[in-house]
Amino acid sequence: MIRIGNFFFHYRNGLFPLFYIILFINGPAAFPDPRLALIIGILIAAIGQGLRAWTVGLDYIVRGGRDRRVYADNLVQGGLFAHCRNPLYVGNYLILVGVGVASNSLLFLSIALPFFLFAYRAIIAAEEAFLLGKFGEEFTDYCNRVNRVLPNFSGLGKSLEGMQFNWRRLISAEYGSAALWMVAIILVSAKNLWFAGQYDVQSTPTRSPFVAAAVVAVAYGFARFLKKTGKLETP
Repeated sequence: MIRIGNFFFHYRNGLFPLFYIILFINGPAAFPDPRLALIIGILIAAIGQGLRAWTVGLDYIVRGGRDRRVYADNLVQGGLFAHCRNPLYVGNYLILVGVGVASNSLLFLSIALPFFLFAYRAIIAAEEAFLLGKFGEEFTDYCNRVNRVLPNFSGLGKSLEGMQFNWRRLISAEYGSAALWMVAIILVSAKNLWFAGQYDVQSTPTRSPFVAAAVVAVAYGFARFLKKTGKLETP
């Protein structure tokens, strides 16, 4: 499992997007009402993004590794990491579930989601093996206190005492990935209209995805401007 996790960690930027193609294949619907699926999917994805935002804004851990290999300078245990060892991956998976539900694609839910679940589990195994080798007993003690993926929010208030929410770091780290899943939901909603024969440029449901895409594009551009001009650097 560790070797598989290292493989996924190294090649995930090229491999994972291949499964996103399934979102746009016209296949069997997962739910009878695509509008309800869209609403539920957006809510699930928003919860996942909220978990990621809360994590990044409080105590951040760089998951990109070094040279696309698992790496860590220190063992982050503050913020939400005091209540879940992998809150970012949990958030990622909730976003994927949300996008899948919004797409109303039975193929994505039955093929891609199990793959991502396995891939994340393997990556976590590889990361844990690295952290155990580097931090030893400190990591073992951390594992004994904190669940791997199921958050335990007992004592959350005490964990957050004295911490400040870093919104600059949040925007800088999350604006790209947040825009990506939002655009994905916009595209799959337009796809569903098209395959349902309800794509009419004069209708409000058809125009809505374009309006939403414009809003996301403006927000993305503004966030990128702030980052590139150094306005998101922590004082």
